[in-house]
Amino acid sequence: MEIQTCGKPIDSLLEKVLCMNILSSDYFKELYRLKTYHEVIDEIYNQVDHVEPWMTGNCRGPSTAFCLLYKFFTMKLTVKQMHGLLKHTDSPYIRASLFLGFGDLPSSARDLAFAMDLASSC
Repeated sequence: MEIQTCGKPIDSLLEKVLCMNILSSDYFKELYRLKTYHEVIDEIYNQVDHVEPWMTGNCRGPSTAFCLLYKFFTMKLTVKQMHGLLKHTDSPYIRASLFLGFGDLPSSARDLAFAMDLASSC
């Protein structure tokens, strides 16, 4: 079952300037080679080191995390895939991608993510 958005285009879910910069970034264009959900998760694991929308330092392009989030938007994730992101234990950035793009999770999903973060920090 595919996750239904609220009928809004992707561009309206993120800041317009950020969307334009994501679509024109060389990194996002390289992401076209990633065809599966698992390939995107691997890319998050290997490349993401913060979840700010913009790169840090002098280069003010879109961050790797937000380029990958946009990639997830274009893939139309299923409920099972989103649940997989929520339960993923390899990297906090994989779980964070779920909240960046789909912040209106049911409270039970937020509670589960919070409990998982507590358990992993012990």
